[in-house]
Amino acid sequence: MQHVERELTEVVKLCDAKGQLNPNAIGYAKQPLVESNLRGNFMRKKKWNYWCVFGDEILFSATISHLDYATVCFVYFLNYETQRFHEKTIVLPFTRHLKLSENVLDPCYFRSDTMTIESVYSQDATHLTVSVKEFDGEDLEAILVISHPKDYESLNVVVPWNRQTFQFSGKHTSLPVSGMVKIGNQRFEFEKVDSFAVLDYGRGVLPRESHWNWAMASQRSLGKVIGLNLGGKWTDGTGMTENAFFVNGKMTKIHEDVLFHYDPENYKNPWLIHSKFSDDVRLTFSPFFERTSKNDIRLIKSEIHQLFGYYNGYVRYPDGKKLKITQLLGSIDDYYAKW
Repeated sequence: MQHVERELTEVVKLCDAKGQLNPNAIGYAKQPLVESNLRGNFMRKKKWNYWCVFGDEILFSATISHLDYATVCFVYFLNYETQRFHEKTIVLPFTRHLKLSENVLDPCYFRSDTMTIESVYSQDATHLTVSVKEFDGEDLEAILVISHPKDYESLNVVVPWNRQTFQFSGKHTSLPVSGMVKIGNQRFEFEKVDSFAVLDYGRGVLPRESHWNWAMASQRSLGKVIGLNLGGKWTDGTGMTENAFFVNGKMTKIHEDVLFHYDPENYKNPWLIHSKFSDDVRLTFSPFFERTSKNDIRLIKSEIHQLFGYYNGYVRYPDGKKLKITQLLGSIDDYYAKW
């Protein structure tokens, strides 16, 4: 009933010389071993680096994405207590002021007059700097140092539909963060002990229409640092999943589809997430805030409902033991794109 997923243990290129999927890349790895050498596939390539940082007082997120015919970059933040939320998005046609790397930890940047996002990796840490003018009427500045502990594992999955349509998804969870985000005169500090970042690194040639659910969390809980990554819909039928959980940086892969039950009429109602065949995953998600974003501009149409809230329930180790999940702060989303 579960997928038989091949584990990759050596560096491999995502594409062959023609820009088609390299069959040797299909599988999952605990380290970022896949080199995203995308080429060809005119107007169909999709690339993004999405960072989400859970702090003590606020959540902060910055994304650089390139859709082959447009650059879409956005920054948002949420104050948990006051629920002050703001998001700024920039959409530009074919821009030169952008770099998205073939390897997860190589430098990436986007630069414009009103928004700059840069990530540079050195000495076991990603240095993420963001500046945005006129962000909710004020200027925003973020200087964050995101640690990559040497013994931490990540979820790296190549999802195949066919040789022409495929996606490499790299999920790095529960990365300790220090630094600050400043909005106007307000300054928010991040301390490593209770601030954690998630990186969603995506490279591939996705179907013209895509629909997915994504659940993630990174928090210290009951004396452990726990990360969750669960995906649904988009991987169904491919033989691969992007499902895993992490405890103190060590990954347990879940070789089984996960189902998401939610109310599309009211996304803020509780969600139920469970494994398709077994009882290895049993979680409820209780949202306290909904982020919505819609785009409908020529070639691009997208709609996202991203909820922030708390997970409760359990996930199960291969030996049958349960990992209890209690009030674990995270997010969950329902995403549709025609691109």
